[in-house]
Amino acid sequence: MFFYLPPEQWQPPFCLTGQEARHITRVLRLEPGAEVRLLDGVGREGLFRIADVGKERVDFVLLDETMHPAPECRAILAVAWCKAVRRGFFLEKAVELGAAEIWCWQARRSQGRMPGDVRKIWLGQLVAGLKQCGNPYLPLVRAFPGGARELAAHAPEKLRILLQEPGERRPMLDLARLGRKGDTVYVIGPEGGFDPQEAEMLISAGYAPSSLGERALRWESAAIMCLSLHQFCAALAAP
Repeated sequence: MFFYLPPEQWQPPFCLTGQEARHITRVLRLEPGAEVRLLDGVGREGLFRIADVGKERVDFVLLDETMHPAPECRAILAVAWCKAVRRGFFLEKAVELGAAEIWCWQARRSQGRMPGDVRKIWLGQLVAGLKQCGNPYLPLVRAFPGGARELAAHAPEKLRILLQEPGERRPMLDLARLGRKGDTVYVIGPEGGFDPQEAEMLISAGYAPSSLGERALRWESAAIMCLSLHQFCAALAAP
């Protein structure tokens, strides 16, 4: 199992406090001498030996350190602000499936308003995914309170895909375009779908309208499917 040590704390004396320390001492009941692996979320992984255990603190000695290279083929999910009931599942799977970034944007049909500090709210669930699967990278979370207009003006150099239900102007997602070096942005709307003006604005800005099939998928299903296809194509294209 992995534990999370924020990058700003990755320096001697190495220690974990709070919930991470309580998990080691009260749940796993590890004692001095036991070895554990820590991740910092920005590519660094370390093998540590527990040096001392306190009531709310665990001290470590670094045994070995690895810096994992960042992926060259990156998937960015731009998901509309949505219900909290399924967000936790999505965030954990986004880490497991290697999302490089998550852009949260305010859609006209979003349920409620997006909070100010999205990353702070989502960090715990992202870390849970990191610890479960051992992905050395946490997704970068960015907020787009300006909605589709802000998305339309952002990152024109990236491959940008607008996921919608099937229609006359919505061909199936072209897998031949995936798996290449660089960033691919997948835009996913809210439960109620895109407002027509939002969709037209994004298409006019260069987002390619695409479909994932004949069935209407929930937003989190569409996001996970995009990540799965992206990672599959990236693996096929790797030398």
